[in-house]
Amino acid sequence: MENKVKSLVVMVVDDEPGIRSGVSRILNNFTVSFPFMDSDIGFQVIEVGTGEEAIKEIKNKHIDIVLLDNKLPGIQGTDVLEFINKNNPEIIVMMITSYASLELAVKATSQGAYDFIPKPFTPQELKSSLENVSKHLFLRGVTKKLKQDGKEIRHQFLSVLSHELKAPLNAIEGYLRIMQEKQAGSRIEDYEQMIERSLQRIKGMRNLIMDLLDLTKIKFEKKTDKFQLLKIKDVAQYAIEAILPYAIQKDIKFSLTDDDEVTMNADPDDLEIIFNNLISNAVKYNKEGGSVDINMKSENEKIIICIKDSGIGLNNEEKDQLFNEFYRVKNEQTRNISGSGLGLPIVKRVVDLYNGDIHIESEPDRGSTFTVELPK
Repeated sequence: MENKVKSLVVMVVDDEPGIRSGVSRILNNFTVSFPFMDSDIGFQVIEVGTGEEAIKEIKNKHIDIVLLDNKLPGIQGTDVLEFINKNNPEIIVMMITSYASLELAVKATSQGAYDFIPKPFTPQELKSSLENVSKHLFLRGVTKKLKQDGKEIRHQFLSVLSHELKAPLNAIEGYLRIMQEKQAGSRIEDYEQMIERSLQRIKGMRNLIMDLLDLTKIKFEKKTDKFQLLKIKDVAQYAIEAILPYAIQKDIKFSLTDDDEVTMNADPDDLEIIFNNLISNAVKYNKEGGSVDINMKSENEKIIICIKDSGIGLNNEEKDQLFNEFYRVKNEQTRNISGSGLGLPIVKRVVDLYNGDIHIESEPDRGSTFTVELPK
């Protein structure tokens, strides 16, 4: 029995008709299939030659993936990318670039593009890129299902995430091949951006692996087999010590107050997840010479934990999406901060398991305060 095929809409935006028709030929009858998917994925291609046409199509049609040339007549590819980021951030953008414009493509990935494809590209290179994007989009669907119906699809979720680690490896391999063939020059200085980008990808994979380890610790229903009486201050202190080397580099000071000597019956792994993520973020998104204030108290049969930082802060739109899986704040201030976008959603799920609550107060450039309330 044949698998059903689900189609993704791919729009290729390039002023070279040969590139557009080539993409259409390569993707015609090409399907992606993985054991964890319940149907194969095919591709429906839309061809446009200008940025203006691309924006018109995006406004009028559902688009899943955009293959976007850097250099276009009229408005540039980066302008189209900016429009997508503001109006249709769910669209995956892959930049198409010549080796001469590689630096611009690398910059575009830091501004919201998922990745880039240097041209001329082979059919296999394009297919490999579309396989990675398809897995990413499938993963989004899995996380939405997890959030909406709450069913236990943990093993499928982790299986797809492990495949997601392959995407940055492919990017690093691409950079290494460019260096191996000396396509950008013969001096090490010609490859500094590629080396830096590769290091960022490696750091991102490490963060994702750590978040995966946290995710495997979360129970999908509350059990008390590992519960013990914990001093909340001790858990917070361990989290501070873990991030302290990075905090010292940024000259960030900690304040830890626990006037009530708060204790709680809980699984130590769960509380470690809460404190590790919130304190780590308070340092990563802080300013040089900033501060992190951690306060714990008992109030009306609740334990209240406040973690306040003097960092870059968030606007209202960013706050609304902060607990969505794989959402990351993207702006000039966060450009060099790596993360998986899983940390805060994991914290939210742990808090929910304890029938607690978490909320945030924040203003751009004035810092953020995360408040967690847990029943005693």
